[in-house]
Amino acid sequence: MPYELKPYDVDVETTPYIREDAPANSQGDRWTLNFGPQHPATHTTLRIVMELDGERIVRAVPHIGYLHSGFEKLGETLDYNQYVTIVSRMNYVSPISNDICWHHAVEKLFDIDITPRCKVVRTILAELGRIQDHLLSIGAAALDLGAFTAFLYGFNEREKIYDIVDYISGQRFHPDYTRVGGMMQELPDEEVFKRMVKKFIREQLPNAINDIETLLNNNRIFRDRTEGIGVISKEDAQAWSLSGPVARGSGVQADLRKDEPYLCYQDNWDGQGASAVKFNVPICTTGDCFARYLVRLEEVRQSVSIIEQLIDNIPGGPMNVGDDAGMTQPDKSSVYGSIEGLIQHFELIMSNRGWKAPVAEVYGAQETGNGELGYYIVADGGARPWRVKTRPPSFLNYSVFSKLLEGHMISDTPAIIGSLNIIAAELDR
Repeated sequence: MPYELKPYDVDVETTPYIREDAPANSQGDRWTLNFGPQHPATHTTLRIVMELDGERIVRAVPHIGYLHSGFEKLGETLDYNQYVTIVSRMNYVSPISNDICWHHAVEKLFDIDITPRCKVVRTILAELGRIQDHLLSIGAAALDLGAFTAFLYGFNEREKIYDIVDYISGQRFHPDYTRVGGMMQELPDEEVFKRMVKKFIREQLPNAINDIETLLNNNRIFRDRTEGIGVISKEDAQAWSLSGPVARGSGVQADLRKDEPYLCYQDNWDGQGASAVKFNVPICTTGDCFARYLVRLEEVRQSVSIIEQLIDNIPGGPMNVGDDAGMTQPDKSSVYGSIEGLIQHFELIMSNRGWKAPVAEVYGAQETGNGELGYYIVADGGARPWRVKTRPPSFLNYSVFSKLLEGHMISDTPAIIGSLNIIAAELDR
């Protein structure tokens, strides 16, 4: 078997999987086919204009823009806290990851170091978001190839994460839980939060992952539909600036949690010499759809390991940076009981006079489920960004799609789309 997951810190050579049954190209009559947006595998948001030679794809031109969201332009009209409601909609599969990354970039702009307690909670939520993303990616990729049961295995466990997010933020789908310098609010009850997370990662999720693995790993149909399909070489992955499981499935050793550590992925994250969480970044070298599936499956297990290291070690202390920073909302007792608290609340919420942004530009990025998610902010000193640009992993990963389709059969298209895990709202910003 050519598939072998390798650790992140071991040099690897790309060995693309070549299918022995790949037929030679023919030179018959060519015709045009619109694949999507009505096709179930395109989820009503993608359209691919294919030029076909029989059932083999000679040329493919992807069309995007079916959501018309204008997300980046909205960043110019909302302040640094309000915009979190927009970024969570850019990736509606794991929105909490977008929230955390956006305020990571903003805090880099304002030169704010969040509290150790906030770092741990954000790290736990970021890994839950990664699990959320991968479960849907694996399930939907299997569903598009006919494996309905695998989809249910993954989707059922995602509901448990929604329950956790709902408990701490009050919203299931778009939590909008982060704020500049901290969080929207404290954990309602830390012990309940811990109990919910531990039950999920110890009792519920492992069974689902084992079931998915048992169902798909040696499934003849699934492997025939994914092995040797959509092969991306290491060189092409680097040349196209791919990231996340798509790149790591082709042997690219890149993960911002290791390369540019942040939150609890870095040493001394609590200011007292705390060591970084320990985890492996799986690498596969065959570069096909099956390799990307294997990488995501192992990343779920590594996320569980990270959460296990942190869930019983959430530090005490404040969740948000001090009120004297002028960035966070004061406690309600301070708002109701002191004129200083009332003034700070008014300036942040009503007048936006509390924001004293520097005249600067900054780029902040994190490793999310699909790869490198980054926000580029240009600030002019006002209460709102002058410009906001997003580096969405799906958009970069999708750029290689037309190249991947060439030479494949029409029936291979759902497998390739599913392995890239395209989130349409990251395309149409």
